[in-house]
Amino acid sequence: MEKQILDYTLNVLRGILAVDSPSGFTDAAAQYAIDRLAEMGYAPTLTKKGGVLCCLGGEDAQDALLLSAHIDTLGAMVAQVKGNGRLKLTPVGGFSANNAEAECVRVHTMDGKVIDGTIQLVNASVHVNPEYSKTTRTFDTVECVLDENVTTAEDVRALGIETGCFVCADPRTVITESGYIKSRFLDDKLSAAILLGFAKYLKENGITPKRRIYMHLTVYEELGHGASATMPDGVTEMLGIDMGCVGDGLACTEHEVSICVKDSSGPYNYAMTNRLITLAREKNIAYAADVYPFYSSDCSAAVRTFDVKDALIGPGVYASHGYERSHTDGVKNTFDLLCAFAEV
Repeated sequence: MEKQILDYTLNVLRGILAVDSPSGFTDAAAQYAIDRLAEMGYAPTLTKKGGVLCCLGGEDAQDALLLSAHIDTLGAMVAQVKGNGRLKLTPVGGFSANNAEAECVRVHTMDGKVIDGTIQLVNASVHVNPEYSKTTRTFDTVECVLDENVTTAEDVRALGIETGCFVCADPRTVITESGYIKSRFLDDKLSAAILLGFAKYLKENGITPKRRIYMHLTVYEELGHGASATMPDGVTEMLGIDMGCVGDGLACTEHEVSICVKDSSGPYNYAMTNRLITLAREKNIAYAADVYPFYSSDCSAAVRTFDVKDALIGPGVYASHGYERSHTDGVKNTFDLLCAFAEV
């Protein structure tokens, strides 16, 4: 991976992480990706669901390859405006109250305003609440405290906040001198940034792939149906780029590209997976092959609808669905394996 492409990838990663986009509230993130692709000279389009579809060029349109990542994230919505001016929340996707507590958030009103707040345990002061440490964190025991002078439901509604407003956690993005990438929502905006870097690499080097390549940035993966409705004609293989799992019992760390052989939806295509492993070995790309026990991907959704082969790779990401961590090594290895598989 060339340094200028890595630098570009990290820059667009910072940009897209800064755009709030929980599932169902993804228009701004999709527009961000469309703008970056248009700047390169591509002609991206929006799918009816709101995802971004873009042809990256290539010769053989009857043996096309679809590359997929998702730009929707976890988040929350207002479930109830409480009488005391606090907000009861309902999670979007796998957003967990256990690691949402004390997170700064932005509440997006229906008329486009943004109100700051914090997710806190109900009665959050340790000096007042003797049950603080014993309380199970759920979305019944945490709430959003607005950074506005509100004490009644009427005060909150006067700000434009109602049931159904989206509540978005601050990603708190940090890229360290040692190459570690820390942020919420690396799942899966890190992979989306890698695909944008790949598109940049093709365009800047004037590369025409042997086979037609499409990119699909989906917007409902966290709800399970991101890639279930769109498949360009001629696609025979789908390569999902999503976070690689890091944890007990798995081989991957933040430094490798993870090749998922099986997840909770079943095994990935054996021939594609073997080809990825063989390429990684031949090209000395640091990889790990793993089974993800509690995971499914856009590929899992797509193969239920479309007659395509599927495989899944991605940079290793620790602390998934929380404050996540990866490394530029994982970015480079994922990019290099992607290029090898696409034969560019």
